[in-house]
Amino acid sequence: MSNLQTLKFYCTPAHRCSYLPDREAVTLFLDPKTEVSADVYSQLTAVGFRRSGDFIYRPHCGTCHACIPVRIAAHAFEPTRTQRRCLARNADLMVISAPPRYTPEYYALYEKYINARHQDGDMYPPSRNQFRSFLLCSWGNSRFYEFRADGRLVALAVVDHVDGGMSAVYTFYDPDEEPRSPGRYVILWQVMEARKRGLGYVYLGYWIRQCRKMSYKREYQPLEYFDGHQWLRPDPDGYRPASTSLPPL
Repeated sequence: MSNLQTLKFYCTPAHRCSYLPDREAVTLFLDPKTEVSADVYSQLTAVGFRRSGDFIYRPHCGTCHACIPVRIAAHAFEPTRTQRRCLARNADLMVISAPPRYTPEYYALYEKYINARHQDGDMYPPSRNQFRSFLLCSWGNSRFYEFRADGRLVALAVVDHVDGGMSAVYTFYDPDEEPRSPGRYVILWQVMEARKRGLGYVYLGYWIRQCRKMSYKREYQPLEYFDGHQWLRPDPDGYRPASTSLPPL
């Protein structure tokens, strides 16, 4: 195992928070010059870091601790009745594992999704350069999972494989397929795939209690919360982080 204490990290200046409009955010990110191994990335994922392109980061906002890393305990997951219906609705989809890359087909779906679902966010307007810099990575064990109906691309999940689990980097889908609940189905598929592979967890990134767009993550139980020191499995309504910011590595 690598010693995370030897890694260099930098903080951004305070900037507008993407999720809570009344707050400013500070981001801690790994020195971009660092040669990242699968082992280092797995360890960082396990202490609340995420990836955007080649950059590894986590919130470091001092007095705010709204962003809470969460993961699904795949080995203990049992789908609800609603989730079983979602699985049944999407039983016709074929899943294909592909290497991470830019293709016109992928970008057309990405552009359609961002234009329909995220016009009020930092990712609008979409661009080809944004697709590459956000989703592609020059290191790590990443895969693009295609979800197809009769050959047509319905959804695409960007997934990083880490020690003991799968990290859900991003998912985008055809907004016209909303009756399928494709976003929820892709998460369910990842949980089932993790179980099939004997992996314990699916990392979902950050959950923010005050952000309505994040509420869907609580549908996948048992959900574990990282409090800055350890992963816990409490009632989320009673959850409180152990500290106001994640501790130094």
